[in-house]
Amino acid sequence: MNYDAKIELGDDETALDALTHGDAQDRASRRRMWLILAAIVVVLIGIWFLLHRGNADEFDAAKQEQIPTVSVIQPGRASITGTITATGSLAARREMPVGSAGEGGSVAQVLVDAGAWVEQGQVLAVVDRSVQTQQIAGLASQIDVSAADARLAQANLDRALKLVDRGFISKADVDRLTATRDAAVARVGVARAQLGEMQARTRRLNIVAPAAGLVLERNVEPGQVVTAGSGVLFRIAKDGEMELRARLSEDDLAKLSIGQEAQITPVGLGRSFTGQIWQVAPTINATDRQGEARIALPYARELRPGGFASAEIASGALVAPMLPESAIMSDARGSFVYVVGPNDKVQRRSVRTGTVTAGGIAVIEGLSGTERVVLRAGGFLNEGDAVKARLVKHGG
Repeated sequence: MNYDAKIELGDDETALDALTHGDAQDRASRRRMWLILAAIVVVLIGIWFLLHRGNADEFDAAKQEQIPTVSVIQPGRASITGTITATGSLAARREMPVGSAGEGGSVAQVLVDAGAWVEQGQVLAVVDRSVQTQQIAGLASQIDVSAADARLAQANLDRALKLVDRGFISKADVDRLTATRDAAVARVGVARAQLGEMQARTRRLNIVAPAAGLVLERNVEPGQVVTAGSGVLFRIAKDGEMELRARLSEDDLAKLSIGQEAQITPVGLGRSFTGQIWQVAPTINATDRQGEARIALPYARELRPGGFASAEIASGALVAPMLPESAIMSDARGSFVYVVGPNDKVQRRSVRTGTVTAGGIAVIEGLSGTERVVLRAGGFLNEGDAVKARLVKHGG
């Protein structure tokens, strides 16, 4: 029995060992399973991280691609020769209207036309003088009659003076004959004066140029009856001189002085003419706040009164930043530019512009010249926008 009991005890230990060994195997299996699951989780987390990191990089790249690239310039400061630009109409500097100064009559001849150059005293038109010619002939004959009477009176006086010493003629007779002779001589003078007056009246029938110059208008034709009240028959530009009557603002007018030179370019011509300011208006038009500067021009066939022209007048120099027209914008708040700040963000900067030249516009307030100013496409930007600034040379 004891033997059998030992046998049973041995079986229980073996079973216990087997059970213990099985639990250990189960625990090892569970550990492996958890390790595998942990590895899978780690792998999945890595894959997720890699996938999302790639998306973030793509997002950042896309975001970078959306930031616009703009050209900017640093204008610096330059010495700028001031130029005032103005427009106006061409006209004769000294326009002389010419009319009939005589009694008038029917025009017999017109000797010049518009565009002709005439000299002082040159006959422009002739008025019929057939009546005046006959009157002149009659007065000339009257002079001959008066002269004959004067000669006869002188002869009678000479004979009387020879006879007075013999006592045939009294002193009173001599005095009477002397008076008769004097009256006859006076009548000769009167006749000659009347002839001179008629000749002067006849000469006034000729319409003549008061000075040398260019005929601008002809308003008379042969057969036309003219009088002193007929108005202007011819217009002449004295010495052919022209002028530009330029309209300028109060500010620009204050910068001008007599004697300044100006370059005048008429519309339709490919050349300019050098003129000189000879008069600056002493008053300003209350309606448009503008005044007039008159710029004298020498005679040139291309200059036509009534034509339109522009003028460029030098007005001194100033030191200021210079920007191209594309960089300056304006709205209801005034003129402004866009400046790229240190953080590559766009900032609005109000400016005041000055002289306009062929090289750009002077900025007299608002910029120091060291800023990065957006050169173009400013109209598509807003304040605070991020940009990529590409620095270019002035004028690039």
